[in-house]
Amino acid sequence: MALHGSGFLCKVPNTVETTSLFGCSTRLLHLPKTTYPIHFNMVSASNTFESGHLKLQNKKPCSRLRPCRVKREDNNQTADVESISVDENTLKQDLETAVQEENYVEAAKIRDRLKELQEDNRASVLSANARFYQSFRNGDLAAMQSLWSKSGKPCCVHPGAKGITGYEDVMESWEVVWMNYEFPLQIELKDVEAHVRGEVGYVTCMEFVKTKGSSSWGAQFVSNVFERIDGEWFICIHHASPVDI
Repeated sequence: MALHGSGFLCKVPNTVETTSLFGCSTRLLHLPKTTYPIHFNMVSASNTFESGHLKLQNKKPCSRLRPCRVKREDNNQTADVESISVDENTLKQDLETAVQEENYVEAAKIRDRLKELQEDNRASVLSANARFYQSFRNGDLAAMQSLWSKSGKPCCVHPGAKGITGYEDVMESWEVVWMNYEFPLQIELKDVEAHVRGEVGYVTCMEFVKTKGSSSWGAQFVSNVFERIDGEWFICIHHASPVDI
C-alpha cells in the first residue's frame, strides 16, 4: 500500500489491492469481512471517499473501525505549564512597561527571560513533532492516538487526498494507510522549523519516506500544527503535500 507521496486503492470488505509509487509491487490482500470494515462519516451517502491518489470505497454500511484506546495519565505539570503561559504574557507587559519608563536595563533582562521561555516552548513543540514521527515510523497506532487532539475537529490531509476531519476518522485513516506496510519505515526530515504563538505551535519541514523493498523515496512538504491542552502539546492538523524529486 502506498503511503505519503504515493497512491493506493482500497476496496472493502473482501479484498485490498495496493499499488505503490515507491517501486513496490502490486499486491492483493484477501481480508475477512470482519477484519477491516471501513466507513467514513464525512463522505456522501454512497460512503465513498475519493480524491487524487486516495480512494476508499464501501457501498454497504458496516461497523466502524475501533482503534484501541489509550488513556492519558494525568499530567502533574499542568499547573506549571499554565503558569508559563501566564508568565509569558506578564513578561510581555513588563517589557512594554519598562520600555515606556525608559528603564532599558530592566527591559533587556526581561527580554532575555522572555526569549528563554519562548525557546523552551519551541523545544516542547519540536519534541511533540518528534513523537509524531516516531509513531509514524513504527506504525504505532496506540501512540498516534495519544498524540492527536480530541477536542474540536482535528484535520489530516494525506498526500493527494481531501482533508479528513474528526478524531475518529483521522485515526481510521492512519490505520487504513498503514495496513499493508512492514515497519519500521525509513523517514527523514529536512528544513525543520518550529514556531509558537501562545497556545498554538506549528512545525514545517520536508518529509522523505521510504518503504521496505523500495529503492525510491516519497517526498512531501509538511505542516504540523499543535495546540497546548492542559499543559501538553497535541497535534491538531497534519497536512502533507507531494513534492517531485
